[in-house]
Amino acid sequence: MYNTEEISQDRLRFSEDGLIPAVVQDASTEAVLMLAYMNREALRLTCETGRAWFWSRSRNCLWEKGATSGNTQQVAGILVDCDYDTILLRVCPAGPACHEGTYTCFHRTLPAATVSEEPASGSGDVFDELYAVILDRKANPSDASYTSRLLQAGIDRVLRKVGEESGEFMIASKNSDPIEVVSELADLVYHSLVALAALGIPLASLRAELGRRRGPA
Repeated sequence: MYNTEEISQDRLRFSEDGLIPAVVQDASTEAVLMLAYMNREALRLTCETGRAWFWSRSRNCLWEKGATSGNTQQVAGILVDCDYDTILLRVCPAGPACHEGTYTCFHRTLPAATVSEEPASGSGDVFDELYAVILDRKANPSDASYTSRLLQAGIDRVLRKVGEESGEFMIASKNSDPIEVVSELADLVYHSLVALAALGIPLASLRAELGRRRGPA
């Protein structure tokens, strides 16, 4: 996917305060998860340990992503931009990237008149987007949100809904009604993702398990 050239770390252009921005990307989904900063020591630790390390500008110290939360980021690759002053860190996340509990730190929008009403084909993964919304409803509960109310009702209630939707999907399939089959399957997938979020399991774990079952191409 990427036509890359291996370079030396000596070519990196750190800022006057010794930092370089690091854009963190999910290696599986290619979703942008967060923006952080590295100094040379954080980069060294990242390369040596295979886990994401950064420099906290607010705390003025090194920190390993997920050291306290458990939401670590295993490094799959490190890319450098054409100006050598920005890093793209491709990772396999073990949990939400955001401290608010969402899949990505970029889960808020600003109105923009130039944004097309029709998204470009392949511009995002619907499952990642849906799971990010579910995680946001979990982290920021709202009585107006069905997802929030379902999560607040507890895992038993969530699993009952999964069971109900599974039965409705089976009935639709037996009736051979394509429209109903798709509709009921969408309900089943949604409620299954809510269960995953309720249990604190990242979507990346499901992707990894499916990839393991697929085996070599």
